Amino acid sequence: MAATWDTLDRYVVISTDTHAGADLRDYKAYLPARLHDDFDAWAATYVSPFDDLIIATAQRNWSHELRISEMDADGVAAEVLLPNTVPPFFPTTPNITITLPRTRDEFEKRWAGVQAHNRWQIDFCSLAPARRRGLIQVFPNDVDLALEEIRWGAEKGCFGGVLLPAVSPGDPNVAPLFHTRYEPIWALCAELDLTVVQHAGAGSPLMPMDQPASNAVLVTEMAMWAQRTVSHLILAGVFERHPTLRFVPTEQGTLWLQDQMMLLDVMVPSMKSEAGNRTYGMFGGSSIDELTMEPSDYAKRNCYLASELTPYESSTIDYLGADHVMWGSDYPHEEGFAPHSKLAIRWALHDQPEDVCRKILAGNAARLYRFDLDALVPVASEIGPTVAEVHTPLGDTGYVSPPAFGYRPFEGGLALKRLAPARG
Repeated sequence: MAATWDTLDRYVVISTDTHAGADLRDYKAYLPARLHDDFDAWAATYVSPFDDLIIATAQRNWSHELRISEMDADGVAAEVLLPNTVPPFFPTTPNITITLPRTRDEFEKRWAGVQAHNRWQIDFCSLAPARRRGLIQVFPNDVDLALEEIRWGAEKGCFGGVLLPAVSPGDPNVAPLFHTRYEPIWALCAELDLTVVQHAGAGSPLMPMDQPASNAVLVTEMAMWAQRTVSHLILAGVFERHPTLRFVPTEQGTLWLQDQMMLLDVMVPSMKSEAGNRTYGMFGGSSIDELTMEPSDYAKRNCYLASELTPYESSTIDYLGADHVMWGSDYPHEEGFAPHSKLAIRWALHDQPEDVCRKILAGNAARLYRFDLDALVPVASEIGPTVAEVHTPLGDTGYVSPPAFGYRPFEGGLALKRLAPARG
């Protein structure tokens, strides 16, 4: 009897956090003709702030052959694609991921750039249709246009979900995601059974960027601001109204969720009108009164965490359940696990039961992002890490790895040969 994804002597591995995008000028073919001259002018003056996008290793983002060969060597059978290269008309700044359009003219051009990226994904995924799923990237600035794009993408076989950026705190141009104006987006994603994904990369546009600590503060807070979205959606009653909606915070670590839910579980009951609390009651409202579950119960039902897992995440697996945790390599970023994903998986999951590992490494991702696990079995049977090797303890790596933004236990992507410093 032929082996299946859950009986194979190797693990099927789906990375739920990889990055890809077209070479800058290749986006032109995906733009409306009326914007070609504007694009040429923008591209001629654009200077990427990311050196890994302008040196030879940049081709990892768009070279199908190179990417597949490195995935095979890394033991990764399939991948979920998040943007990495710069879509047309985005600004030249290291914080492009946190800056939403501020004017209608800027929005219209950058929206065309995002649409170009979405259309490029169709062609890129078609080169390995069983091994890639894209995400329908939208902006929250214009809900109607976002709905049109989501409906368009849902008809394509290559998309596994919707990528919605975090709204920066204090953004004067875009309402926070707890606003009722976004209800049509949540309703449509639930109706179409599309997973909503949000990657780390939010920060305040009001933060001064001329201080010695500005960039350090920016990068260390990118995950923190995005992490607010879970609480916002719970407090706004989004998960109450849409019990089947799936939300995936990606590359934000995992341990934060427990503390966040502990706080809400303590405060929310006192905020309800029925509690008669003279202090917290004044901070409630209709959305709080309509909640029928504890806040943590919404998180455990509607939220799924995708992260570069470490041994520290075992408590999150226990808290959320193995059905709600997924693994990602962060390829091709140098701070990610590639090209040592097999070691990283072994390091993080060696003491987890086999059925738990199968869910975290592939089963959950297949369900949320529409992968065909049967189609991945032949791939994994050739390149996947063996069950035996994953469950062999790695031992002392000689490196320290805090749960987020810390030194990795292995070299990163090696794109620029930047290695984590040895432990002193």
